[in-house]
Amino acid sequence: MRLAVLGGSYNPIHIGHLMLADAVALRYGYDTIAFVPAFLSPFKDGHSGCTAEDRLAMVKLAIADNPAFYCEPCEIQRQGVSYTIDTLKFLKKKFPQCEGKIGLIIGDDLLEGFSGWREAEYIPDYADIIVGNRIIDRYSMARAASAGKVPHLRVDNALLPVSSSGIRAAIQEKKSWRYLVPSAVYSYIKEHKLYE
Repeated sequence: MRLAVLGGSYNPIHIGHLMLADAVALRYGYDTIAFVPAFLSPFKDGHSGCTAEDRLAMVKLAIADNPAFYCEPCEIQRQGVSYTIDTLKFLKKKFPQCEGKIGLIIGDDLLEGFSGWREAEYIPDYADIIVGNRIIDRYSMARAASAGKVPHLRVDNALLPVSSSGIRAAIQEKKSWRYLVPSAVYSYIKEHKLYE
């Protein structure tokens, strides 16, 4: 089995996350993509609008129709601040049958600050870093390119102008957002009155 990991706040999960995971699986031949919702991100102030259990439930709903995707709850179960290095070590033990290194999927918007991640220098020992397209503006792209000292692979995924923060704002402002998330996630958000 070849395993790749896509972590995030998933507040909420959206079509951009799913398309990036699918692009990586197809481009690099991963059998399984683990979606890992963070309990607390070291880079974000809390997760407004819903609970960790809500975010976990939405991830499970979003990926239910793809047998290559699975939801890994380890960071939510562990609680506290979620660090990538801890999750990679956990997954290496959980899946000893894994072929080669785990693939760590990140957006190009995270490249510039990668050296500030906990034990960043050891992450390439556990994972092949795979960078997907997230940045839209040229200024940010140039800054991310200058941070290219991190050894990584690229995936040429479709660049979608969608973000979790944008979806939350659209819900609050009563703007259109329905088709930015899978239908089951839309129903869950509406039923539980999240982000209103």
